[in-house]
Amino acid sequence: MDGAPDGTTQAAPADLLQLDRQVCFALSVAARGVVALYRPLLEPMGLTHPQYLVMLALWERDPRSVTELASALALDPGTLSPLLKRLEAAGYVRRDRVRGDERTLAVTLTPKGRALREQAERIPPAVVERLGMPLAELEHLHAVLSGVIAATRG
Repeated sequence: MDGAPDGTTQAAPADLLQLDRQVCFALSVAARGVVALYRPLLEPMGLTHPQYLVMLALWERDPRSVTELASALALDPGTLSPLLKRLEAAGYVRRDRVRGDERTLAVTLTPKGRALREQAERIPPAVVERLGMPLAELEHLHAVLSGVIAATRG
């Protein structure tokens, strides 16, 4: 605290570059921590976290073009392609050219990929339990993060 000319004390100005005040740092550490919670839950399914996200998008709607998937996952198609190749090699998805539009690649769940959904339904409650946070707090966090995502796309 510094003394003001009138004899009162003022708080020192906050250091804007202090690491623990950075939103980017908090988001980065939180993201790594949350993804690490998923790892042991996904390993028995043979999925990485990015592959799990692809499967979530396909369980919502199937088939989807690579472009639609990339948009839904906020990934560029070049990043998505190796994920799809590994999911196809595992027998979870099929990639086919769309008849009448050879430039479009459609991604479709296989029966094995559809069946995996039943196992995956156990993951969200297990993550909530591992986080040890009230569901309402997690829902609020999701809403706030969705606002951050929207602001960065704006």
